[in-house]
Amino acid sequence: MYYVYIIENIIDKSWYIGFSTDVDRRLLEHNTKSGGKFTRQKSGQWRLIYTEGYQNKMDALGREKFLKSGSGRRFIRKQIKNYLSK
Repeated sequence: MYYVYIIENIIDKSWYIGFSTDVDRRLLEHNTKSGGKFTRQKSGQWRLIYTEGYQNKMDALGREKFLKSGSGRRFIRKQIKNYLSK
């Protein structure tokens, strides 16, 4: 399985959108500063707020690319608006 995930910084509420075959391992990497450059530079811990699973790697990568775009970010904010209002 291939996963697209969104993690949120617990301090400044910024998001990181990524792709992995093991979301738990990847979240641990982000929280131990061995993940992506963006998450290494941020203070605080990251928490998982959203995942999508795909059978096909290219589908997952395409979805990740879309979610990182402006229209993709607007779409996902609309989808999880109840979470964001808390």
